[in-house]
Amino acid sequence: MKIPIDDLVPTYKDCIFRTAFSITRNAADAEDIVQETFYQYVLTTRDFENEKHIKAWLLRIAINKAKNMRMTFWSQKRVYLPDSMWGTSPPVSDDQRLIEAVLSLPTKYRIVIHLYYYEDYSVVEISKLVRATPSAVKNRLFRARRMLKDQLKEDWHDDE
Repeated sequence: MKIPIDDLVPTYKDCIFRTAFSITRNAADAEDIVQETFYQYVLTTRDFENEKHIKAWLLRIAINKAKNMRMTFWSQKRVYLPDSMWGTSPPVSDDQRLIEAVLSLPTKYRIVIHLYYYEDYSVVEISKLVRATPSAVKNRLFRARRMLKDQLKEDWHDDE
């Protein structure tokens, strides 16, 4: 089974973008990864079992491409300017704090949090996508939740 690319792009572009962005933390890089992922789909001669298999394959490709992009010299040497350099920064909402906290996690934790909470994958499905055992995924989720709790607790106390 192979679904035409015109049907796949509208369905999965946002999901792939969010996954790539959660790894690269850069919108332009995530957009490039979306394009490269769909391009690789067009080039593949692989026959897929069903649409769920296609989605998992697309996410696996996007994760690999995002990890590869993070390893490039350019990505490792990139410096982000703080918002304060551009004037006063707007007030930060609780949703923004949570997103920033998730994005600040180490990559292996950020990926499982994103796939579990934002893409609604089960632990077993995530283990296949990230090529880890289900117990390793559970462990990463546990540690990531603990890191988020500690970080958000600190942010909350800093605001008081």
